[in-house]
Amino acid sequence: MGRVSFPEGFVWGAATASYQIEGAWDEDGKGESIWDRFAHTPGRIKGGDTGDWACDSYHRWDEDVAILRDLGLKSYRFSISWPRIQPIGRGRTNQKGIDYYRHLVDALLDAGIRPLPTLYHWDLPQALEDSGGWPNRDTAGRFAEYAEGVTEALADRVQDWVVFNEPSVFTTMGYLLGVHAPGRTDLGDYLKATHTVNLAQAEAVRAMRSMRSGLRIGTAFNMSPTEPATDGPADAEAAERFHRFMNIWFLDPAIRGEYPEAFLGEVPLERMGVEPRDLDLLRTDFDFLGINLYNRTRVRAEPGSPIGALPVEASPEVGAPKTEIGWEVWPDSLYDMVMRVTRDYDTPVLEITENGCAYGDAPDEDGVVHDDRRIDYYRGYLSSLARAIEDGADVRAYHAWSLLDNFEWAEGYEQRFGLVYVDGETGERFIKKSGRWYAEVARENSIEA
Repeated sequence: MGRVSFPEGFVWGAATASYQIEGAWDEDGKGESIWDRFAHTPGRIKGGDTGDWACDSYHRWDEDVAILRDLGLKSYRFSISWPRIQPIGRGRTNQKGIDYYRHLVDALLDAGIRPLPTLYHWDLPQALEDSGGWPNRDTAGRFAEYAEGVTEALADRVQDWVVFNEPSVFTTMGYLLGVHAPGRTDLGDYLKATHTVNLAQAEAVRAMRSMRSGLRIGTAFNMSPTEPATDGPADAEAAERFHRFMNIWFLDPAIRGEYPEAFLGEVPLERMGVEPRDLDLLRTDFDFLGINLYNRTRVRAEPGSPIGALPVEASPEVGAPKTEIGWEVWPDSLYDMVMRVTRDYDTPVLEITENGCAYGDAPDEDGVVHDDRRIDYYRGYLSSLARAIEDGADVRAYHAWSLLDNFEWAEGYEQRFGLVYVDGETGERFIKKSGRWYAEVARENSIEA
């Protein structure tokens, strides 16, 4: 045991996403998103929950900023709802949507908190899905136009931006596995969607930089170190292919202008809809890489899979605890992933854009939420991160997921990730014991490891 310090100037923050907290799903000119349609479809979400109300942050954003200030946090990663800005994903801009985010940004700046908006955290305008969604190459151009509009509206006061949140998750879960919006299950659609998203990522960055110089832009990639399930060479090769598929399928095109060799055969460029010169168009110049991480992934060889690999449960003998959503608590995973990206990409500037855990602790009779398991989780992962920084990783910021208990996608409101408890009936916020602990970490810029 001992106190571990972070570098001077290290930024402590928290993260949220528009559909998960805003509510007001059809107010002030906002258009329908794929998550509105998906959640309103019976049987899609546990408990029949929807994000119609969520945390009501559209009306209570000032309370949320006050909590961030109370906790002493200096960065707030939130996302902008595309259909709140462009109700049908193209054409006119909804001024009331712009005004909402301008008010939020101004309040953050007044509180001394860096606004870190994410352009896309999964809520595609339903009108664009009706026109083909992300498998439709035209969506890349629509996204770049949207990015231009948001940049024009907010870049006079916002310098740091995240383009996408977890592109591999929203393409895989939405177009291949069908468990997230829009609920499609087609390998061909999935492959095309990944290429369109990579094109959109690069086009959006170019559009933003053409609008305003000096912006600092990255993307939040979900990552998890992949480990072979056994000592056999087949599992070792499968784990490496799974790494390429899960961790860098949307990173290598931007950094290196190529798709990694994740498939058993050649990369299916034709099936993905890759056209001549497309690989050159995928390159972009990120100022930082965001890493969202929760645990590790153990992988076994599976010849029947297109990538010859499947994730498996952690071995029972490891004995690691799990969070209430069923995810293994494995603090070394953050060290391992940060160090691999540091080695493979020549020590890029990194920000941890998400890391957190789900536990359902509720307020006691005094309104106190004693979520000690969450504190233990954060202590372990932050200790791992500090070790990576000591070993040479250039990590500049950390964002806890999440500021608030919120709508957790297909899980509905069953899983609570917040530093702040949100009463589902009244919307009242209660800062948890973990929130107070995290505030102390931010204040001291160190942890008792």
